Amino acid sequence: MAEPDPRLLSLLLTIVEAMATIAFALSGLLEAARKRLDAVGVCVVAGLAAFGGGTLRDVLLDRRPFFWVEHAAWLWALLALCIAAMALLRVRHFEPTQRAMQWPDALGLGLFSAGGTQLALGQGLPAIVAVLMGVVTAVFGGVLRDIVCNEIPSAFSDHRPYAVCAFAGGWVLVAALALGVPDSAAVLLAAGTASGLRALALLTDFRLPQWSSGSEPRD
Repeated sequence: MAEPDPRLLSLLLTIVEAMATIAFALSGLLEAARKRLDAVGVCVVAGLAAFGGGTLRDVLLDRRPFFWVEHAAWLWALLALCIAAMALLRVRHFEPTQRAMQWPDALGLGLFSAGGTQLALGQGLPAIVAVLMGVVTAVFGGVLRDIVCNEIPSAFSDHRPYAVCAFAGGWVLVAALALGVPDSAAVLLAAGTASGLRALALLTDFRLPQWSSGSEPRD
């Protein structure tokens, strides 16, 4: 079997991370617009959604420079996206809804979970640790977005599979690599699995069991 080209894999991971960053930035933009934040608030929420998970992953993996420092052009792209989105929303009078935010969020979930898992595997970490790094990458940006917007993070309260989808996508990547699937194809398969599962959960309104103690919670 031919050895995987590390340059091709590195390029793919960069593309995956860029697409995930844009997808989560869009989810942050829509949430900030829904909360009617000002221009600074929109940029901050979009930035937290886009870069929060990847930054925590890089801190845990002791990876320097942070991915958004290494690719500083993404910061300019984020600012441009925020300005363009605010202008478009004002002109078109588009009313952002929570449902509209869920679709770019689902796309970013899959891309970040696959990319984060692959980066951790590339550092020689055990499979379970690598998969959890993928989950952190995929979930933590949305958690920060919701906290700043004064919401209970949807990853914890939605009851439709979210982190579970990222977890499943990470294991698809591990299994695909173990079966000899080329790295690039394995990353795309894992991203598609995680995003597809989340989209399926949204379309069918499938919900995980929620905590119930048989009595109403006390204040």
